[in-house]
Parts: sequence; structure tokens; C-alpha cells
Amino acid sequence: MDTELKIIGFIKSGFKERKETPKQGTEGGIEAVIQIKEEFSEAMDGLKPGMKIVLLTWLHEAGRDYLKVHPRGIKSNPKRGVFSTRSPDRPNPIGLHPVTISSINGLEIKVHPLEAIDGTPLLDIKIS
Repeated sequence: MDTELKIIGFIKSGFKERKETPKQGTEGGIEAVIQIKEEFSEAMDGLKPGMKIVLLTWLHEAGRDYLKVHPRGIKSNPKRGVFSTRSPDRPNPIGLHPVTISSINGLEIKVHPLEAIDGTPLLDIKIS
């Protein structure tokens, strides 16, 4: 069984630190750029401005030892299992980001609204 992930690109974002980002893109996400690696350029065929897509990212600054968290980071909320939350801190910190394509220029795809930090590895793109 092959479980190796391939990084297909990286996020270029105005958010530089995790603490700056909103919990979800719809809560203050910004326009950002997805930089696709050259070797995956053919996979971009069919993407168009205005298209709604879902980005799957590797939340590289997330903690991987968490099984329970306070939902939305609010300490007064009782802890719950991470599988019942959208917490980035989880055994496999895969981010799910519904966005809209603003423009495409070569290997760069401009999207909005995105809450990922600069340098976040991109695992996949799917249409929504």
C-alpha cells in the first residue's frame, strides 16, 4: 500500500503566522496564490477563473499529538475529540479550504478566501 503524499505546490499568503489566521476562510480569509510545481502543470487543465474548488493542504505547523481540543480554541468549551472538530491540531493535519479561483497565470492560481499561512504545502485540488 502506497501512502506517500506528494506536495503539488505551496501557498503564498499574506498570513505569516498561525495566530494571524481566522478559523475559516469565510471568517476573514484573504486572496492568496497557489504556486503549483512544474511537474504537475498538466493537472491544471480545466481549471478556470470563477470555479469553486477545494484545496487540501498539509497544516505543517499543527500539533500531531492532539486527540481532544477545546472547540474553536475557546477554553470554556468542553474538550471534544478532534474528529468532531475542524481543529488543525490532529494526528494527520490535513486542511480543507473551499475557495474560488480569481485568476490563473502560468503555474500560479489566485484564490479567495483562504486562511492558510504562507508556505503551507498543497496536497491536492478538487472541484467542489
